Amino acid sequence: MKPDQTKPSAATRIERDTMGELAVPAAAYYGVQTARAIENFPISPLRMPRSVIRAMGMIKRAAATVNHSLGLLEKKPTEAIKQAATEVVEGKWDAEFPVDIFQTGSGTSTNMNTNEVISNRATELLGGARGSKLVHPNDHVNLGQSSNDVIPTAIHIAASETMQQQLLPALTRLRKALDRKAKEFDKVVKIGRTHLQDATPVRLGQEFGGYARQIELGIQRVKRAQAALSEVALGGTAVGTGLNCHPKFSAKVMAIVSKETGCTFKEAKNHFEAQSAQDSLVEASGVLRTIAVSLMKIANDIRWLGSGPRCGLGEINLPETQPGSSIMPGKVNPVIAESVTMVCAQVIGNDVTVTVGGQAANFELIVMMPVMAYNLLQSIELLATASSNFAAKCIEGIKANEERCKSLIEESLAMCTALAPEIGYEAAAKLAKEAYKSGKTVRQVAKDQKVLPEKRLTELLDPWRMTEPGGPVGSAGG
Repeated sequence: MKPDQTKPSAATRIERDTMGELAVPAAAYYGVQTARAIENFPISPLRMPRSVIRAMGMIKRAAATVNHSLGLLEKKPTEAIKQAATEVVEGKWDAEFPVDIFQTGSGTSTNMNTNEVISNRATELLGGARGSKLVHPNDHVNLGQSSNDVIPTAIHIAASETMQQQLLPALTRLRKALDRKAKEFDKVVKIGRTHLQDATPVRLGQEFGGYARQIELGIQRVKRAQAALSEVALGGTAVGTGLNCHPKFSAKVMAIVSKETGCTFKEAKNHFEAQSAQDSLVEASGVLRTIAVSLMKIANDIRWLGSGPRCGLGEINLPETQPGSSIMPGKVNPVIAESVTMVCAQVIGNDVTVTVGGQAANFELIVMMPVMAYNLLQSIELLATASSNFAAKCIEGIKANEERCKSLIEESLAMCTALAPEIGYEAAAKLAKEAYKSGKTVRQVAKDQKVLPEKRLTELLDPWRMTEPGGPVGSAGG
């Protein structure tokens, strides 16, 4: 038999909201609306990311400061709210945020959860009992606000701050590691590959320079995403009109939050856009997807270049991190690169969810905010940790296998490309086919057939020369 939820016990207290009375755990800082959300959404173990809860605390703390400065909130509740909100920011009450991600689409349950925790803690600080609403969750903590503008604002703050503190430093470390390898490997000439087939030579440093540039561009994309996230919905209240909100409230709150986070936030130019859609979150997620695609390419190239050690490409040697097989002794696998590819797959999948969430915008409100927040923040954090780990446990320890690179170049049939401008495409192709059929190198066949003077042949078939622009002009192949 289900217990009566409207009667108190030693372990509960009774709280009332507009829907009636409900028992709440006596020790809880959350209140009746959070308790209803717990009952209503027993969907998953997923909870709002810590970074969003931190951002919620920052908003509530700044809101109390601003409301007091505007003469809307008395000093005692202001100070109590600020202390309680600071404790939320610091993570002291994380266990008091039990609401499932799969909840009301606006995130109202999370906003009320935050209001109730801060309300009850502030009430306690002023000598009142939890649940007594000496500091009221709506009238005081939520003053000048609505879930519809607070939740998207908190997500923007959380995403931008996490990008600033975690993702950008991780990508910067990875870019520097790749750039160092590009310089270290600049004199190592190897065979290039297109369509997974032998192509004309490149330098190993050039390949790594391309990877470094991919990450550099990813860093630029993150910064552009932060710019898109800088406009926030706070100040629009329920539908974007700003009803029940002081006209100076949003700008003042965002000035405080910007100073505290080191990121720039400002009131949206148009509150109807800021609340009825979340194109900026979709854009940010798209940036993360693009970075995931870059990392997938780099990680897979690293796996291929290090394949072997004897029967693969083997042009680089990867750091040995752990035994690779439970049955094959001595086998070592590219596990760090593999972990990166799985992170990339997750981020690409998360982007689909954020994109679908962005489509759930009807009239004046978007109603998939919590799941958009969860996926976006997970993507940021996964890319940050994976990039840092990739740099530390893989890229920084890579060594070039120079002898292997040299031997593969000489065996490549694509060496004939350098001869084409002088002997013609058809003759060069015939030479390559003869080399393949005979098992000889292009150089050997060209010497045997005396297609050019030996000195000129040596000049044209110099692998280093082929890695630089210039030389005889002709078809470059594909």
